[in-house]
Amino acid sequence: MTSKQNTKAKQFALGVAKLARERHCTDIVVMDLTGISPATDYFVIATGTSDRQMRALADEICQDAKKQGAQRFGRAGYEQARWILLDFVEVVIHIFDTEYRDYYDLELLWGDAERLTIDY
Repeated sequence: MTSKQNTKAKQFALGVAKLARERHCTDIVVMDLTGISPATDYFVIATGTSDRQMRALADEICQDAKKQGAQRFGRAGYEQARWILLDFVEVVIHIFDTEYRDYYDLELLWGDAERLTIDY
């Protein structure tokens, strides 16, 4: 990946985090997995307040991404809305309910990753 692509992915991840905050998600984290994960460069992790809110946020992220020319590779968990995963290849977004966030604890799993500062 070129530096320009990585910068674009980083800005996309930080933009998603800001949108999650604006939509009242909590415990928002952006993790830089560059050089750590062979699958992606950034994780965005957030906790939603309800299944409806989580789906609405996922929809809005996908709409904004499309406007920016980013293509979603995959989506999982949308129907149950306990853990919605949006895969944009360089950026993978995880929107959890509280129970699943605590259970899967991705921050611990990827504990060696740098956490980016999110400017609100």
